[in-house]
Amino acid sequence: MMSAAKELITLGIETSCDDTALALLKGRNDILSSVISSQIESHSEYGGVVPELASRMHQEMIIPLLEDVIDSSGINDPAEDIDLIAVTAGPGLIGSLLVGVMTAKALSQAWKTPIIGVNHLEGHIFANIAVNRELSPPFISAVVSGGHTEIILVKDLGEYELLGSTRDDAAGEAYDKIAKMMGLGYPGGPVIDRLASRGDPKSYLLPTPLSSTGKVEFSFSGLKTAAANIIRNSAKTGISLKKEDICASFQKAVIESLLCKIKLAMEMTGIKRLTLSGGVASNSGLRRELREMAEEENWELFLPSPDMCTDNAVMIASAGIDSFLRGNRSDLLLSPDPSWEIW
Repeated sequence: MMSAAKELITLGIETSCDDTALALLKGRNDILSSVISSQIESHSEYGGVVPELASRMHQEMIIPLLEDVIDSSGINDPAEDIDLIAVTAGPGLIGSLLVGVMTAKALSQAWKTPIIGVNHLEGHIFANIAVNRELSPPFISAVVSGGHTEIILVKDLGEYELLGSTRDDAAGEAYDKIAKMMGLGYPGGPVIDRLASRGDPKSYLLPTPLSSTGKVEFSFSGLKTAAANIIRNSAKTGISLKKEDICASFQKAVIESLLCKIKLAMEMTGIKRLTLSGGVASNSGLRRELREMAEEENWELFLPSPDMCTDNAVMIASAGIDSFLRGNRSDLLLSPDPSWEIW
């Protein structure tokens, strides 16, 4: 039997890329349990995510993680106690999405529990909502990760307007490619961030992409090429390249690009409330400078904890229950859509 709305318990399932994540959430904010299995170590030797390997590893981990998340939640009978199953249905890698969606459909059929497909990007918007009861629309959401760089106007929950996105590489993707060129491993974001803290950001003059345009838009391919040329020239000439300095200079350019377009979006809309999410949201330099800008501009800033920046099932469960309460429904015909857009 369906519980009262505020007591709904939702199982969230996230398998859009290379993290297998499950969570149980009561309402939109109370986390009962959350588990994540990272595949970073398995993919690192290839310098990026291998789709077929990712989907196989999801298959291996999803049922053990399901048992773990139920056991640690205090739930006795999932068929009776879980009111909704929310699963990422796109965008993402098709093989990875299939594992999550098919598992969710099987559980829905076995438990006779409603199911709802969740857009992964809407999940990132809800990463802050899930852990901030005071956060309510309207607000600007900046989603910055390995696959996405978007600025979204959240007019209301479920009502979104895309203000701008990247023309080419996502910010996190550019980090990964530069890290690979320098032999720093995968993923590149954390190691570049760490090295940048010890480097001189003025050592190398790198462009701030599209900083002079009046549009909310990003492009990181030119910046990536400029940094790559410095690295290649160093190898050709034999001139020593201080990795800390190139990392600091590269990170400075990325952050300046993000900040100038976030500020433009805030000015265009007149909104004073901002959220940041996605893997790059854990970047220490970006968080520090965004806090400084928010204080100068008198913005209300919401930053997720590092564990909520990565792909996780808490955000999917929170987005799923909110969507369900708004009247949205899925059924056993639910299919993953790797290019699903919500604006």
